[in-house]
Amino acid sequence: MPDSADAVTALAGVPLFADLSKRHLNSVAKLMKKVDHRAGSEVAAQGRGALSFHVIAEGDAQVSVGGKPRRTLHAGDYFGEISMIDGQPRSATVVAGSQGMTTYALNRTEFLRLVDSDKDVARAIMIALCGRIRASESSL
Repeated sequence: MPDSADAVTALAGVPLFADLSKRHLNSVAKLMKKVDHRAGSEVAAQGRGALSFHVIAEGDAQVSVGGKPRRTLHAGDYFGEISMIDGQPRSATVVAGSQGMTTYALNRTEFLRLVDSDKDVARAIMIALCGRIRASESSL
């Protein structure tokens, strides 16, 4: 398990979790694992199943879609939240950068258990998702 304070701080920066209370952020953080990824290792593969959501604690990662580079992720950035929620295959490939990367990872099964057991967490996540949909619709 990661240092709880560090994981809570990382989660608070993720829009999906930003509106959770400190108590609920702690509940989510307790489910996370700190994972080291070697330089060049594939952390997520486009088209494959989704096991975890990740918040980058240290290092960076390259994101590609259809083999084409899209962007670089840095500490504080995150990936995998959509697949964690809907269970659909990954929409991009994420590869740890040249110095490697450390992430806080939240397993999909643990996340679903938490959402099933805590309606306040589920409600806050639904509201955050609605906010993201509204924001994307307003930019059309």
